[in-house]
Amino acid sequence: MPDQSLIYHLAIVGLESVQEYLALHVLLCLVPAFFLAGAIASLFSKESVLRFFGNETPKYISYPVAAVSGCLLAVCSCTVLPLFAGIYRRGAGIGPATTFLFSAPAINILAIVYTAKILGYDLGVARAVIAILLSIAIGLTMAAVFERHREKKEGIKNFGGKRHAHSAYLFLLLLAILVVPEILTEWIPLLAVETVLVIITVLLSFNWFSKDELKDWMAETWFLVKQITPLLLFGVFFAGIMVELLPAEYVAAVVGGASFGASFIASVAAALMYFSTLTEVPIISALTELGMGRGPALAMLLAGPALSLPNMIVISRIMGVKKASIYIALVVTVASIAGLIFGLYFV
Repeated sequence: MPDQSLIYHLAIVGLESVQEYLALHVLLCLVPAFFLAGAIASLFSKESVLRFFGNETPKYISYPVAAVSGCLLAVCSCTVLPLFAGIYRRGAGIGPATTFLFSAPAINILAIVYTAKILGYDLGVARAVIAILLSIAIGLTMAAVFERHREKKEGIKNFGGKRHAHSAYLFLLLLAILVVPEILTEWIPLLAVETVLVIITVLLSFNWFSKDELKDWMAETWFLVKQITPLLLFGVFFAGIMVELLPAEYVAAVVGGASFGASFIASVAAALMYFSTLTEVPIISALTELGMGRGPALAMLLAGPALSLPNMIVISRIMGVKKASIYIALVVTVASIAGLIFGLYFV
């Protein structure tokens, strides 16, 4: 039976980690990020993006759209699966569909912002850029293997619906609110600029959008807060305990440095784990404190959101075991290679 004093100590360590996290990251990071993600989810038309995934769409259009649409659609590792199933069953080619499946959770705007804030802008930018490039490579490979003799499918129909230009301006304003704290470090100028930006955003939002649109935005933001925050805080709590228990020498020996083996182990471990949205970031942050290399950290950031045991089961049912097996192998492989290259040349 575990020593009660040890359990109490670990609980205190976990709670201290949560307290430190709340003090450092909530006001200037998560709050504006939630509003930004809520705006994207409610004010941007999903159909206007998904209509580009049909087989009749040229590759130079369908693949880039599939690779970057995760940012515009604000999907997480949970919501990407039904979207993937929908576009795949309604006529999307296996290439654009798997490009979307890999890229979308990795470039979720919440995930990118949070990664950059916690793990550094090098990993944040690398996660977004490399995820986009690798997703296209995975999609083209899947298409080359499985669509050489494909039958002509009915493409996804154009649903219409134009993205309002004001949504783009709102996106830029909310993004500015997120970025300013990284530029201004003194509290007085930071507070002045942030206050002005918030006032401008509020006034323009009331001027640009209807009451129903604003209501939808707030409802989507609150939904994301309720869905993500408890899991995120649990992840921070668990990460604090993990730092206390794991020997730094063991972590450094297994996933330290910049070798392919370290990145491969990190990719496989991430693929077998289940990371709820954003929880991979505090866990990886804790592992880097214990000696995990930056390359394996990137490999875990790429493979973790794309795969998990439940995810593998679902995609196997959607597109078959053979296609799912190739996709899973590709994700682990490209994440490992990306981690190796990043660790060797960009750190």
